[in-house]
Amino acid sequence: MRRTVRHLFRRILTPASLASQCIKLEIISAQNPEIPSNRIPAGIYVSIDVDSRRCWKSAVKVLSSDNSVAWGDAVTLSSQASPTLSIEIRAYYELDRMLGNGEVIGKLKISRDELLDHGDEPFELSFPPVRGVHPSLTLKTAVVHACDNLDGALFVSHADCEIITRETDAGHARLAEYMSSGTDSHLNDAVGNFQLVLDQCLVGHPDRAAALTNLAWARLEGYIRKDLQDIDNITSLICEALALRPHGHPDRALSLYCLIRTLIWRYSRERTAVYIHESAQLCCELLPLCPEGTYLRGISLDNAVNYVIPECNNLPTDASNECIRLRRNILEFCPAGHQHHPHALGELAQAVEARFDQHGSVDDLDESIQLRREAVSLFPEGHSSRDTYLNNLALSLSSRFGHQRKFHDLEEAITLYEEVLRLRPAGHKSRDFSLSNLGLALCTRFIERGDIDEITRAISLHREALALCPSGNSSRDTMLNNLAHALQTKFEKLHASEESAEDLNEAIDLYRECLRLQGHDHPNRHTALHNLSSALCSAFTRTRKNEDVKEAIDLCEESLLLLPSLHPDRCLSYVRLQEAYLARYQVHNNPADLSLAMENFRLASRHPTRGFPDRIHEAINWTVAAEEYSHASALEAYKTFFELLDRHLVAQSSIVARRESSSAFRRPSAFPVKAASCAIRLDNLRGAVELVEQGRGQQWSLASRLRSPLEDLKFTDPILAHKFSELSKRLSDAQGSAGSTDRAAADRAAIKYRKLTNQWDAVVAQIRNLPAFSRFLLPPSFAELQVAARHGPVIILIASQYSCSAIIVPTSGEPRHVSFPRITLADLEQLKDDFATTIRHTARMHPRKPREKLQRRLRVVWDEIMLPIVNVLQDDLKLQRRSRIWLCPTAAFTSIPLHAANPFRSRADRSGPEACLEDIFICSYTPTLSALIRSRQRMETCVTQTFAAIGQGEPGAGQGNVLPAVNIELELVREHIPPNIKFTNLSKDEATQAGALDALRLNTWVHLACHGKQDLEQPYNSSFAMRDKPLTLLDIMENNSPQAEFAFLSACHTAVGDEETPDEAVHLAAGLQFSGFKSVVGTLWGVNDALAKHFVEAFYEKMFEDMEDGVMDCTNAAHAVNHARDSMKMKVPLEQRIVFVHIGV
Repeated sequence: MRRTVRHLFRRILTPASLASQCIKLEIISAQNPEIPSNRIPAGIYVSIDVDSRRCWKSAVKVLSSDNSVAWGDAVTLSSQASPTLSIEIRAYYELDRMLGNGEVIGKLKISRDELLDHGDEPFELSFPPVRGVHPSLTLKTAVVHACDNLDGALFVSHADCEIITRETDAGHARLAEYMSSGTDSHLNDAVGNFQLVLDQCLVGHPDRAAALTNLAWARLEGYIRKDLQDIDNITSLICEALALRPHGHPDRALSLYCLIRTLIWRYSRERTAVYIHESAQLCCELLPLCPEGTYLRGISLDNAVNYVIPECNNLPTDASNECIRLRRNILEFCPAGHQHHPHALGELAQAVEARFDQHGSVDDLDESIQLRREAVSLFPEGHSSRDTYLNNLALSLSSRFGHQRKFHDLEEAITLYEEVLRLRPAGHKSRDFSLSNLGLALCTRFIERGDIDEITRAISLHREALALCPSGNSSRDTMLNNLAHALQTKFEKLHASEESAEDLNEAIDLYRECLRLQGHDHPNRHTALHNLSSALCSAFTRTRKNEDVKEAIDLCEESLLLLPSLHPDRCLSYVRLQEAYLARYQVHNNPADLSLAMENFRLASRHPTRGFPDRIHEAINWTVAAEEYSHASALEAYKTFFELLDRHLVAQSSIVARRESSSAFRRPSAFPVKAASCAIRLDNLRGAVELVEQGRGQQWSLASRLRSPLEDLKFTDPILAHKFSELSKRLSDAQGSAGSTDRAAADRAAIKYRKLTNQWDAVVAQIRNLPAFSRFLLPPSFAELQVAARHGPVIILIASQYSCSAIIVPTSGEPRHVSFPRITLADLEQLKDDFATTIRHTARMHPRKPREKLQRRLRVVWDEIMLPIVNVLQDDLKLQRRSRIWLCPTAAFTSIPLHAANPFRSRADRSGPEACLEDIFICSYTPTLSALIRSRQRMETCVTQTFAAIGQGEPGAGQGNVLPAVNIELELVREHIPPNIKFTNLSKDEATQAGALDALRLNTWVHLACHGKQDLEQPYNSSFAMRDKPLTLLDIMENNSPQAEFAFLSACHTAVGDEETPDEAVHLAAGLQFSGFKSVVGTLWGVNDALAKHFVEAFYEKMFEDMEDGVMDCTNAAHAVNHARDSMKMKVPLEQRIVFVHIGV
């Protein structure tokens, strides 16, 4: 036995002094307490045999990762104690109830005199080596005065050992010997000792978990050393022990580690993935239970994790939730900076994207892109792995483009593919895939843009890729398919010709070879089946060979058998089937083929896991086909389209993104009127009103959902109302006005927005479960829409290729249909263009010169459009003269001054001119019925009225010329404002963008005189010219003004939208109405600065005459506009009188 001590000085004590003094022994720390059995201890303690009857034990302390233990415990040894002390370091394997005395790490004897040799200084006591390392204790002694039973509470008496204690200690000793010698008899003895203990600890015994663990650990050591131990039984023992140590148990961490170690060893022998999966999951649970710095965390668990990570990364990745959970666990083990962090990011990205491929949740695809962006950021230029991570990010972006049709994703993907190809020159092992990936992306862009150079380059890239994959290459089938796809795309986009027919024939041959190579069990066989089916259908259209279309249908049926019910690509099977059935119907006119085609349109557009863009495209094609062939499903197709478009747009994270997403689809701008026309042909006028309302003004409808009045809901369920209100505000705040140029930041914002949208949808679903709220925020029914006509009928004017007519929504009763038999859509488009030309012409005419061309155009409007409506209003509905009516124009009608319809003829009896529309009724406009309803709902709020006049006659650079009459106009307005109303004048340097926004938000009435600019390409950039920068429509929409009542917009082009989507009514006047103004006066074209003041003066004179109680009433605005037009006949030319229109209440 070796003892090492440090002699500092020697104290000389006489026998008399020893008899009267005691020794205080402090246990400071231990170093290198190696465990002979190599187990992970729960804790370490020190034991001192004071005499034959008494033993002192220190507290049990946790071993640190530097293989040391700190105590600070002390024992006072009386003068009667034995002159020789036995000191042991022991390991315990339980923190809760300790079973036995633990395993001996080191043991030695030392005399009292030797302890006192070191004075008051700490000294080190070294123990015999364990695996070549000497455990040691750092101690400190001090002489204290004699006392009786000092620290007596810390002493325990030796007693006859119980069988459990004796056998447990013997088992630890035998296992330690086995680990040192490898002698099987020692292991058998240890297993026998521990089994005997377990037999004593039956079910319900408090020490059963410890007994199970000891036995399992001993048997596991035998398994590790290739002893014939039953690993299933070992695993069962540990699992039972773990079950007895639930969450919160102090020994659960050790049981978890024991099970992890067992599963890792089992996986190393059997290579069964479930064991490494479970190990990773258990490591995740164990990590938070192991504080940093502990031996269990720093040595044992880290070693286990370091084994689990690469083993898991080498496992195949699939779309299962189990696999994704595993990948998340692995990423948790590999934080930023860890060597395996990039690989873990990539594996998780691959797993969630695989789940997207299976189930179509765009959240998975967005997460994959986020993970891949992070991985790319870890590999700077020049890193050998950069090309792999760039390529993977490009693949994910391409996939998202296919799902959402966001063009910036495709552009970014192509840029990344180009960089990857540059990093993979000729001879690189992955060059074939880089060529093919870039070719596919270019082919996709060719479909979108039609640039022949791109499809030519795409085909060239695919041919080069195929040349790199000769017969026998595992990737040849992919390269065949991709080249065939490019050739077929070229054929279909460039239309049939002998040269392009050769492309199609080659594509069919390539698809067939691809299928032959893939075999029946290939995971991507369904894609090749779809593609060959499509090519054969194209061939049938060209050659009319029945065997081609039959084979195309059979191939699609086979693909459906291969795909699970919720696989996104089943949608493509339905698409190919409808193409084949419709192609065959066009040739043979078999009604059964038409029915099957429509059914597959229905299945494709309603397939729940396919992205909305693909489904919307199918719904569009369905409506076109159903209308073309007069199929009964046409109305259902329109409804499906509106529903899908609504769900797609509401998930977009900004107003601009919603418009861009909507405009990405071809032909949908005419769908509201087409749907209404379809319903009219079916004599379903209520349905026509509902459909035209659902389809029109979609941008306003979606945005207004986040500003819904909640009074009724607050009364019914105030908690739910508050939750809805808070989520609506968060959603509204999260709507960015434009996409970020940082694509990663834009992705994060979109994901955050979509999560908020999902929460909002869930709350809306809860609200709809309440009594009387079943239609909360759903497209309104006719009964709900008819409320818009409470103060006068609303006339919806519908212009489609099928018919032009009007629907009158009366105050009560059924809607009335008014046909325009002599007007077609082409006539209306021509009339619209004629008005635009005429208005431009009149701007150059002398004010007093007759506007004969303009009068002729307005006569056509009266005779062909408004007179039939007036007849129904007067004769059928008995509407009184000078009653109010609201016009709700669609399509081409939105650019025609319907309110100014005038026969410009004398009566037959020559008693005067025939009455025009403004002589008979007071006309207002509304973009939608819902907009009118919302404005009326806001009228119920009572606020203190204030008036702001905003004028900018000298706008900032590039915004327009000087308007000299602006300040005169503002003064005219001020003179007419009632004296009790607070008035603010904002002009010159004060009329800035921010100042104008504040005025709009803080005042109930506003007059705005300045330049107005209509942006035809991006209507949200339409603006009012201010001193510093433009006040845009987007600024106004985001500037909520719930108290606002009235706005007069004395500026050009404030009440006319863009030509591409006229039914959206995206213009400045509508924006003010949306932001809160209930009543707005706007303009249809340019306003003459010098003449506008005359109209303004006449308007306000009428507006404020006979004002009761000093309260301004915005519902008088329509009467005031009508009066101003009439009173200005001798002062202002016709086009400058009718330019002003009233919108709203």
